[in-house]
Amino acid sequence: MNGEIIERINQLRKERNAIIIAHNYQRGDVQDIADFVGDSLELSRKAAKIYADVIVFCGVHFMAETASILSPDKIVLLPDADAGCPMADMIDVDGLRKLKSEHPNAKVVCYVNSSAEVKAESDICCTSANATKIVASFPADQEIIFIPDQYLGHYAASQSGREVIPWHGYCPTHARIISPDIERMRQEHPNAKVVVHPECRPDVIELADEVASTSGILRFSQQDDVQEVIVGTEMGIIHRLQKENPSKKFIPISEKAVCPNMKRITLEKVLSSLENMAPEVKVPEDIRIRAQGAVDRMMEIN
Repeated sequence: MNGEIIERINQLRKERNAIIIAHNYQRGDVQDIADFVGDSLELSRKAAKIYADVIVFCGVHFMAETASILSPDKIVLLPDADAGCPMADMIDVDGLRKLKSEHPNAKVVCYVNSSAEVKAESDICCTSANATKIVASFPADQEIIFIPDQYLGHYAASQSGREVIPWHGYCPTHARIISPDIERMRQEHPNAKVVVHPECRPDVIELADEVASTSGILRFSQQDDVQEVIVGTEMGIIHRLQKENPSKKFIPISEKAVCPNMKRITLEKVLSSLENMAPEVKVPEDIRIRAQGAVDRMMEIN
């Protein structure tokens, strides 16, 4: 059955002049049919540079929005319209404006895991890979609001020696990874390295050998002296890690680290989106221009 679905997807991919991109947390079979697999901003930037009329984004809603921001001339499809992000939903424009009014001289650093409207209301974006660098780029006396992930904000502040005013959002999937999980896994796998995502809780980060974004976890795992890895992020990345490093062993810190929204997208939904050219995600032009400004300022520093 899957073979027939994949064959039809490939046929429509050519007919529609479409590319399929998949986040590292997607189901393994969805990753396997993608033209590119990566983190959200990396995928959107890659898609913007490639000649295609259609982008099928296998991820969650804010990721498809980012693709629309960077590729306004392309049709962006999100195979499941209900694939959202709880952390992105923890902040809205009204709440951000209220916080800004309380700190009128502050600059807003916005994690890309946020809606286009929230990005448009921010001064600069950041990723989990460059959050520390972006926070450190401001003058020492500059007041900084960090949204929406309090844990990434805490990590960036601790690494840069700066203080930030955090928005108290978080990723529920990463919050399910707790320090006793690491302690137990270290006992079971004493030779393994522990690598965790900076969206994890501070006490989890303190116990890790390495803290890295999804792309950083992939690079860390390719090192010759790393043969066994306890992975502290959404479990979907294990598929790619094992695929790229077949001789190595990868163990999830917690079986609870599963994002149900990421898993909403299936091969059947990818096929349906290409057949029906829906659901489409399109960011209004006035919001898009302001949001792209925040992304562009990040890229200038990066």
